[in-house]
Amino acid sequence: MNILALDLGTSSVRGLVLDADAAPLPGALARRKVHLTVDDDGAGTLDGPAYLACLAECLDELAAGGHLRDVGLVAASAQWHSVLPVDRSGEPMGPVLTWLDTRPEPPASSAGPADPAAYHQRTGTWWHRCYWSVRLPWLRQRSSTPPARFVGLVEYVLHALLDTAPMSVSQASGTGLLDLHALTWDAEACELAGVDPGRLPELAPDDWRGRLRPEHARRWPQLADAPWAPPVGDGAASNVGSGCVDPSRVAVTVGTSAAVRLLQRVPAGGELSPLPHGLWRYRVDHDHVVTGAAYSCGGNLFAWAGRELRLPEGAELEAALARIPPGGGPETNPRFGGDRPPGHAPAGAGTLRGLSFGIGAVDILAGLMSSVCGLVAADLTELESTVDGAVEVVLGGGAMAASEWWRRSFAVTLAPRLVRYQSDPEIGAIGAARVALGRLDEPVALLHIGRTDETASPALSGPRDSRYLS
Repeated sequence: MNILALDLGTSSVRGLVLDADAAPLPGALARRKVHLTVDDDGAGTLDGPAYLACLAECLDELAAGGHLRDVGLVAASAQWHSVLPVDRSGEPMGPVLTWLDTRPEPPASSAGPADPAAYHQRTGTWWHRCYWSVRLPWLRQRSSTPPARFVGLVEYVLHALLDTAPMSVSQASGTGLLDLHALTWDAEACELAGVDPGRLPELAPDDWRGRLRPEHARRWPQLADAPWAPPVGDGAASNVGSGCVDPSRVAVTVGTSAAVRLLQRVPAGGELSPLPHGLWRYRVDHDHVVTGAAYSCGGNLFAWAGRELRLPEGAELEAALARIPPGGGPETNPRFGGDRPPGHAPAGAGTLRGLSFGIGAVDILAGLMSSVCGLVAADLTELESTVDGAVEVVLGGGAMAASEWWRRSFAVTLAPRLVRYQSDPEIGAIGAARVALGRLDEPVALLHIGRTDETASPALSGPRDSRYLS
């Protein structure tokens, strides 16, 4: 049996086919870029129907290549925090607000949670513009017609394709409205959001499986009998794909954005450990939680610099970066897109300092990447306070695959911790497949990253590390 793994990201939609061991099959990958609308006022939105069309094109391409023939399961990794108002028929009443949108503000008439610390412990979130507790009132204020319901981007997409499309507990935890212990909509969070639970998506049970609607089964007959598993939040899926599935190993993932996360087994109804004020906590599934911090800056900085600073590309860029010490470059604040929670810096908060005529475009890029390393290092220390003993770090994500210099900078900044690298850029889709298969803790092969203070070469080692995560 093969697995179709979907990655419903912010900058692209991808579909890839994996074998029964969740390893990608050669050539079985389809990808479509999606258009993210970003404005100076803090907007960060996607067009729902256009996004759905991109996913359909990916499925058409895989079907035309004969890659869907033996698919017996569909899994999905999907972005957290998105929200879309829909009418009674499920049609969008506006664009999809993504995690990048910093415009929503709490209503002036609301004082927020009665006990912010208890609220944070219960939902893993804050009363913050990133979550539906603030986003839903803001959306209603801007709508001339009251929305019938609110859904996330992945629920909108799956509703169009499947017979049923309840919200997984993983996606629900990213809304900020879920009680992480009881796995029900939190009464106080819903009151802050001004929404009755009946206007929120139904929560998927642990054993939920979806099926294609008849019209789509005719379009993709190879998937007609394949069950669809509950979608996993992209950050949680990346942890699993990186092999970071217990408290001894922390994942640092840099794709469009960046995050540092630690996964623990806490079944539904189990006792949740105290959550430090500066960290969030979401659900992976009914049996696991993930705790961490996230940043609006990551590979998008790399893309911005390449577009605006006329940087060299490929090997030429890496050669230019190699002349700069890992962790070097001018002082920068990389918060171009503002803060992720609990911070409140608006979009446009990025800065460059200490510029001189001797500073070039590559130096600026190095400073931006080094600043992201520093943000991660600070939150990693707080994350470590929640577990006993030192942790190992595993780097992953598309931006990590694009820059050896950035990987080595993380190794230097996070020293003396052991830092390794998961070289497969599809860790989110692979992780979602492992969760769907119930094989979350299978071993993952990693590469070791040398540091400049070690006698070994600072370059990434060639062969795969003989040690495996288990």
